[in-house]
Amino acid sequence: MMQFSEIPPLHQIPPFSIPTMNKNQIHRARPWPGFPTSKGLGSFGDANCMEQLLVHCANAIESNDATLAQQILWVLNNIAPPDGDSNQRLTCAFLRALIVRAAKSGTCKMLAAMANAHCNLSIDIHTFSVIELASFVDLTPWHRFGFTAANAAILEAVEGYSVIHIVDLSLTHCMQIPTLIDAIASRLEGPPLVKLTVAGGATEDVPPMLDLSYEELGSKLINFARSRNVVLEFRAIPSTYADGFSSLIEQLRVQHLVYAESGEALVINCHMMLHYLPEETLSPLSNVNSNPYSFEPSSTQSLRTMFLKALRGLDPTVVVLVDEDADFTSNNLVCRLRAAFNYLWIPYDTVDTFLPQGSRQRQWYEADICWKIENVIAHEGLQRVERLEPKSRWVQRMRNAGFRGVSFGEEAISEVKTMLDEHAAGWGLKKEEDDLVLTWKGHNVVFATAWLPA
Repeated sequence: MMQFSEIPPLHQIPPFSIPTMNKNQIHRARPWPGFPTSKGLGSFGDANCMEQLLVHCANAIESNDATLAQQILWVLNNIAPPDGDSNQRLTCAFLRALIVRAAKSGTCKMLAAMANAHCNLSIDIHTFSVIELASFVDLTPWHRFGFTAANAAILEAVEGYSVIHIVDLSLTHCMQIPTLIDAIASRLEGPPLVKLTVAGGATEDVPPMLDLSYEELGSKLINFARSRNVVLEFRAIPSTYADGFSSLIEQLRVQHLVYAESGEALVINCHMMLHYLPEETLSPLSNVNSNPYSFEPSSTQSLRTMFLKALRGLDPTVVVLVDEDADFTSNNLVCRLRAAFNYLWIPYDTVDTFLPQGSRQRQWYEADICWKIENVIAHEGLQRVERLEPKSRWVQRMRNAGFRGVSFGEEAISEVKTMLDEHAAGWGLKKEEDDLVLTWKGHNVVFATAWLPA
């Protein structure tokens, strides 16, 4: 059993509430011979050193080296205050997640006690009203990029259709739909009948949280569409990512012949949702009660692969896939930590450009990032749902499922650029083959892809 030695400084300093230390205090804080070096804690303040300390701490926790873990935690606690600069706040979130992981493991008695003693280890996730969430997602291109690119691709694909059925698999609770309805309403050939289907309850345990039911949300969307002279039919099908949206797929499959015979356009809009589907590292078929799809999978297929093949069987008019361009799928904690640290610095870095320090919206924003970091670092198995994959892997998955990519037109690119002009100068856009990629200071952030049945 992992035991902690009695090291007074850790007991004297509560985690995540370290008082500001001046330079001389930092250089005097050396409770262990040779650790840290004579340069003092100030030398640990850059992002690379913080990442290395987090990696060493994760290795120490995983190998039950309690003394080393405790020492590194003490250093991290002093150099990464929760109200510091972007790198410090990022590191503080990872430090907190490592303590939660250690406490969950039951092998770190003092860390477990620390976790229980300090309520600020819990994350205060805000539950949004519709108005708050609409305003929140407009603050940054993180979601608006996908909304803008996807809507342009959808409008092009459904041109000429009198009935459009949209299946919206979105993390942001249909926040993309009003803008799409506005665009549809202004079509030269007149507005079509719009059928909107969502997976009800699919993300009720994942931020952002919404304070009303999908039935109430549907009523608001119907009223909004009516104000734009668009007839909207709304349906929420109880379905979850944990089993590959099996009930949703089954309902869509039952109605597939009706779609085909009536000439409806079937649009599948996937906005930052598909990375919650279990992939190969989770061995998903052993974790669900039965195969939710009508074909026999191979032993190596994940629900992620099976879901995409089921979508292809529906012969949709267009599929739009938007997600974050990172890889959080490794079963190795250190690999996952490095990948997350080298991606999630971006939301911390960008927040200073659009939200003042101490604002409520900033607290909500950073709490959501903390939730993601904890899920990636502290959890395993079915509880670890943040399983991002990079664009290259999704492209291969879509091709393997029988889709072919289509390029975004010049109008779509122009609309995205116009949207980006409303935000900070660090945001950028690049085109990679058929796809669009949102960047921050040259680093890939979110990708948008559009697909037709091959």
